Amino acid sequence: MAQVVIALGSNLHHPHRQLQKAASFLESLSENGILTSVIYKSEPVGPSENDFLNGVIVIQTELPPEQLFIELKAQEKKQGRPSRYPKWTARTIDLDIIAYDNLVVETDTLIIPHQEYTRRLFVLLPLKDIFPDWKDPVSAQHVDTLIEQAPDLEIVRTTLNW
Repeated sequence: MAQVVIALGSNLHHPHRQLQKAASFLESLSENGILTSVIYKSEPVGPSENDFLNGVIVIQTELPPEQLFIELKAQEKKQGRPSRYPKWTARTIDLDIIAYDNLVVETDTLIIPHQEYTRRLFVLLPLKDIFPDWKDPVSAQHVDTLIEQAPDLEIVRTTLNW
């Protein structure tokens, strides 16, 4: 059974509710419940005007990486995200596989670990909530080092619940 780290983000159509729907979906995929980070509010990266709500959820699954990716994309569509969209724009839900055990995958459709996560405080801070001793599977850098090196971003912890 694989331990999978999934980053979630939303800034459209009641973002908190979008995160909660996605969390319920992820719990249905997980063999042993889920682990959740704090939910953060962050400024957008790119042209979007609305702040995002972000967090990280860890699941345990028997699904292979490619099948899990397909399931996540289907859930995004179910929650109103179009299949084609400009990069870094507003969205109802974004579900990204950050890590799948310590696997390194690079295909035409899937890259694990996620190629942007080391530059995103809205992934790194929630990741540290769950795994304070996290090390990147490629560079072996500690999460604290990754946080120090990530670009500045306005981000705050919220008191919202999953």
